[in-house]
Parts: sequence; C-alpha cells; structure tokens
Amino acid sequence: MKNKVIISCAVTGSAHTPTMSDALPVTPAEIAEQAIDAAKAGASILHLHARVPEDGRPTGDPDIYARFLPVIRQATDAVINITTGGAATMSLADRLAAARRFRPEMCSLNMGSMNFAFFPAARRIETWKYGWERDYVVNSDDYIFRNTFRDIASILETLGEAGTRFEHECYDVGHLYNLAHFVDRGLVKPPFFVQMIFGVLGGIGPDLDNLVFMKRTADRLFGEENYRWSVLAAGRHQMPFLTQAALLGGQVRVGLEDSLFIERGQLAMSNAQQVEKIVRILAEMGLEPATPAEARQMLALKGGDRVEF
Repeated sequence: MKNKVIISCAVTGSAHTPTMSDALPVTPAEIAEQAIDAAKAGASILHLHARVPEDGRPTGDPDIYARFLPVIRQATDAVINITTGGAATMSLADRLAAARRFRPEMCSLNMGSMNFAFFPAARRIETWKYGWERDYVVNSDDYIFRNTFRDIASILETLGEAGTRFEHECYDVGHLYNLAHFVDRGLVKPPFFVQMIFGVLGGIGPDLDNLVFMKRTADRLFGEENYRWSVLAAGRHQMPFLTQAALLGGQVRVGLEDSLFIERGQLAMSNAQQVEKIVRILAEMGLEPATPAEARQMLALKGGDRVEF
C-alpha cells in the first residue's frame, strides 16, 4: 500500500466557533451531512466532536453524539474516530463520556498536558453570534489542556479493553517521548497511529524543519515498521504541511477543526472541499486515498461491526 494515503477529516472540533465560519457544522444533522460528504470525497477516517445544537458550544454529551453517530455509520463505511480531547474547558469525565458509551474503533488521545490557546482569533471579530463565544476564545490564554500520565494510562486501559485504538496526538517532541513511555509499558502496541500537530499556540511551531525533526525522532523512538504517522497543521499551514508529509510517506488530516480556509483569504465551503483539495494534491504525486478497509488493515482496527452505535 505504498501509494495509499490515509486521509482523516476533523469535522468540527472545539476551538473554532460559529461566528468564525458559516460552514462550521454545529447541529447533529450538519455534522452528519458534512462527515458523510467528506467520506464520499475520500476521507477514510472521520474525527468527530459534538456541539450544543442551539448555540454551537462544545459538548461531550453522549446523547448529542447519539444523534449523528448512527446516521454516519449507516451512510458510510468510514472509520469513526471520537475525540477524548473534547475541549480544554471540559473535565476528563466529560471528555470520555461518549467514547466509553459507544466503544468506537478509534479515539483521539492527546499525549501530554499543554497550554492550548487560540485567543488571537478574537482580534479579528467585532460581533459574535452567541454570547458564550467571545469569553471562550479570549480566555484561552489561560487554558491548560490537561493530559497527565495517569489520565493517559486510564484512557488506554479503559478504552483499550473495548478494542479501541488511538490517534496519538503529539503537539510537541516531548509528546513523542511520552508515547514511547507507554510503548515501553506495553500499553500501546504496534501498529500505532501518530498524529503530529503543528501550529497550535502552545505546541511546536509550523516550521518544516520541525516536521522533519519530529519524523526522525519518532523513527528513532519507535522504529519505522512499528507505527503509521500523519500530519495536521493549523490554519494557513494546513495544505503546505500536508503536501510535505505526503512527500515523506506520511498520512494527512484536513477538516474545519484544523483550518477554516481552502486557500489564502478564502473560507472553505465545507469539509469535503478540503478533502477534495488534498485528494488532487496527492494525485499529482501518484498517490491515492486509502479506502476505509485499507485504513483498517494499516492500523489494525477492530472493524465497524464491533462498535456500540
């Protein structure tokens, strides 16, 4: 499968707010529709958060997830990946509630605590759609995204018992070493999936030298044969970083969680539009999107028939 690339699509996330883009899906129906369209466009993994339908506030409520997970599963064979990150303002219990209930094939798993900030975005907005948005964004200069060693071990043990595997989100080089610690403890087993993240304020910067450094560090810690790696980059860095990652043999992640734009100064109309763009870029390199079945094989996933939604 050397010419196959896993495309993940992060459909809505928690950092962006409804005021920032009319395309950002908020309601269960919008999240389902955009996720299904992204899968049709070539995404084999759908990374999902939930929002309060009335105002777009991030939520971990499993009852809201239950309004779109079955719809997506019935309409597509894509791997459904439920966040355990939620939002930096949520408790760990809230962040894990949906994953514990639905036992998905895959969950995201943040590999270390960090400052997680997006407050500079507030400077560009004068009028907000909903009352919660401004304080949520502005106050991110004081958010600590908690992911302690005890938290990570608990997630690996409790969700791992259900056969769930993980998108190990590494926002800095130290997070790779944290992951290596859990590999050494036997809590993470090959083939595992490393998502390298660039350009989030509080994590490693969006410099291409950092991408090469992260990849070399991961190879040294894990051995190339033991893991698959993917790249996401925030905002305007999204497509340049993904292109470089694909050239180096990596997988890629797009989506309105990571960037609201399709090109400089132009907001994306949908998640599917971003998927379509990266598919075109990959095609120019002689690469093809991996199918959901191929992604499952590459990542040793349990299969969509063993989830509880």
